[in-house]
Amino acid sequence: MDRRSFLSTAALAVPRAQAQPVPRQGRLKQGVARWCFSKWSLEELAQECARLGLKGIDLIGPADWPVVQKLGLAPSMVTGGGSIADGLNRQENHDKIEQQMRENIERAAAAGVPNVITFSGNRRGLSDPEGLGNCVLGLNRIKAYAEEKGVTVCLELLNSKVNHKDYQCDHTAWGAEIIKRVGSPRVKLLYDIYHMQIMEGDIIRTIRENIQHIGHFHTGGNPGRNEIGESQELNYRAIARAVADLNFTGFFVHEFVPAGDPRRALEQAVEICDV
Repeated sequence: MDRRSFLSTAALAVPRAQAQPVPRQGRLKQGVARWCFSKWSLEELAQECARLGLKGIDLIGPADWPVVQKLGLAPSMVTGGGSIADGLNRQENHDKIEQQMRENIERAAAAGVPNVITFSGNRRGLSDPEGLGNCVLGLNRIKAYAEEKGVTVCLELLNSKVNHKDYQCDHTAWGAEIIKRVGSPRVKLLYDIYHMQIMEGDIIRTIRENIQHIGHFHTGGNPGRNEIGESQELNYRAIARAVADLNFTGFFVHEFVPAGDPRRALEQAVEICDV
């Protein structure tokens, strides 16, 4: 998996055999990002997710969709178009990204996959107003197709301070303005809580003020992007409760790298966010 060019030296235990799902309150559709548990086979990860009562796995390719779907899980976020560095903020990328988007949206719709991901790209000296306008132009080219197919395009918010230097969509207000201007129910933000804690904090207030522009969530403990328990600074139970109270119907996906036992880390994350 090369989602974050991640290399882990932690030993991962093999998940236990498939068992009856743990009963959950179900106010949030929780999921997990595949790349964070890449030393488990996808089948093992899917079985553990099903046992824990999760509903989706992010960032897996089309060949893997049936593996998770047969266990009642959704491929909850898949490739759309562009890359973190080369995205919608430059018009010279638009033809290529539109082609990728149309192909991936069509494939997702045919398989019942709800969301595809896209990116602003890095600044490389581009002003924020110009980059914003270009992102709007690029998303306008594919919004009608996304609406027709019933697939949501999610523009990801990432931090430019620690992990993704120079990335342009690094503040909620900038991303939300794009979503407002595009004006489509099928174009939303992927609000990554870890990244936005680094860039701006004030997580719960920001979510409440922008929930209409958010289509998907990612979690991660800060600092370090590890477990979301007491070893980091965010109160994920309060965050999860705030999101659930807003009647959010999308996916709330755990995208953290376990520093300790991965099974226990995932169990703990699900329990914390089962509000």
